[in-house]
Amino acid sequence: MSMTPPALAAELAFRAKFLRIACLVNIVLFVLLVGGGTVLVTAVARATGASTAAGDEKEIRAVLEAQATAWNKGDLDGFMGGYWNDDQLTFISGGDITSGWKKTKERFEKRYKADGKEMGKLAFSELHVETFSPNAAMLRGKFELTFEKEKDDAKKTARGRFTLILRKTPDGWKVVHDHTSAEEKK
Repeated sequence: MSMTPPALAAELAFRAKFLRIACLVNIVLFVLLVGGGTVLVTAVARATGASTAAGDEKEIRAVLEAQATAWNKGDLDGFMGGYWNDDQLTFISGGDITSGWKKTKERFEKRYKADGKEMGKLAFSELHVETFSPNAAMLRGKFELTFEKEKDDAKKTARGRFTLILRKTPDGWKVVHDHTSAEEKK
C-alpha cells in the first residue's frame, strides 16, 4: 500500500509529534521516580531508626564536645579528629581559605602550638544544628577561647561565631567545611 505525498507528510508529522510527547512523558516520569525514590529512602531511613534528626544532632554535638575536650587537653590530633581527613576540607577564617586536612592542622599548629603560643581553653555555646538529610548537616554556634598566659585583658579571650557543614562518613560525622570569624576587639 503506497501513500500519497500529503498523506505521508501528515503521517510523519504525527509520528514526530507523538515521539516528542512520549519523550517528554518519559523525562517527567524519570524525574518523579528519582525524586520520589529519594524522599522514600530518606523517610524509610528516618522511620526505621537508621537515622533520626534527634540522633544525628546528638552525634554532631558529641563531635564538638570531643573537639573541645581534646583542645583543652592540648591534644591537637584529637581536635582534628572531628574534621574530614581529606584534601577537600575547607577552613575559612580571617579572610583566608585553607584547603585540606593537613594544611588546616598546620595552620592550627602554627597559630596555637608554636614556641611561645598556647592553645588556651575552648568553649562552645549557642549551638544550632540543622540536618538536611541523614548524611548532611549544618551547625552554627559561638566559640570562646581563653588564654592563661596573656597579661593584656583585651587579648586574654577570643570570641566569635562559626558555621560548620558536616557529612556523615563511615567514621561518623565529620566537619567538611568550617567558616569561623572572630569578634573584633573593642
